[in-house]
Amino acid sequence: MSLARLPKVELHLHLEGAAPPAFIRGLAAEKGLDISHIFTPQGGYEYRDFLHFLDIYEAATSVLQSPEDFARLVEAVLAESAACGVIYSEAFLSPDFCGGRDLGAWREYVAAMREAAARAEATHGITLRGVITAIRHFGAEKARETALCAQESAGDFITGFGIAGDENAGELVDFAYAFDMAREAGLGLTAHAGEWRGPEEVRAALEHLRVSRIGHGVRAAEDPALVAELAARGTVLEICPGSNVTLGAYPSFAAHPIGPLREAGVAVTVSTDDPPFFHTDMVREYAALAEAFGWQEADFAALNRTAAAAAFCDEATRAKILKKLEKSHV
Repeated sequence: MSLARLPKVELHLHLEGAAPPAFIRGLAAEKGLDISHIFTPQGGYEYRDFLHFLDIYEAATSVLQSPEDFARLVEAVLAESAACGVIYSEAFLSPDFCGGRDLGAWREYVAAMREAAARAEATHGITLRGVITAIRHFGAEKARETALCAQESAGDFITGFGIAGDENAGELVDFAYAFDMAREAGLGLTAHAGEWRGPEEVRAALEHLRVSRIGHGVRAAEDPALVAELAARGTVLEICPGSNVTLGAYPSFAAHPIGPLREAGVAVTVSTDDPPFFHTDMVREYAALAEAFGWQEADFAALNRTAAAAAFCDEATRAKILKKLEKSHV
């Protein structure tokens, strides 16, 4: 089984968090910005814990200051994803970092990223769709502004809406209005929940935000009734095992609940979250899961079919992705 060549679908990727450290260092040097404190001596990103990770993430993002910067970022990230066999990717895009939620500026950023994605698709064969993402710890009012940006740019490139950030900031019910705005625009809905808070946070996402997908959602494994409900609903979990292990949510891949959740009938997918921060990529994720759970090529093919079915894209794009997945197993 060649894990590198296996075509993959990734649903949970933060665009800025996927920025290669060398790309960020180079951009900072071009702009005369000193962000040397965010890097290890070996050149990777350096942080102590999850909250410090958020600080370092925002410091790295601070060098991205124009639509052209984000266009270059899209091409750099998609080149790395494609090298790992990813054929379809959904990236979380935050208007907070793209013009400060100003609608006029946001349209310019979206246009630049869309054009860059088209170039990457022509060059590498990878398709990108954007999931507009509110930052939880920025508060509910700013989330509504983010939702307005999502409404204004919804279409064949911007196809989803979600929320990320510090899970302990506020309550998900506070963001229900923003999600209603996105739902009215026809966007697919997802929410980071159950990464740090317990199963009750996953329930809150289902009840108050009415999402079809949950980012992470792994703490649901602690509540058998919730696991059964997720399986019955067909709610898809965007699981990022390497992220969870690196940040200390679980001590190892073998101890990670993705295996038991899948065995219980929950629809699970595999993603990298913020790959350079967590020293991972899709090939490494697959290899670690194969070692931990004995998964074979057929298991990963099933995971990718689940991800393709759950993707926030039009049916023509979905059919194209499924065809690529099927061809690899003929």
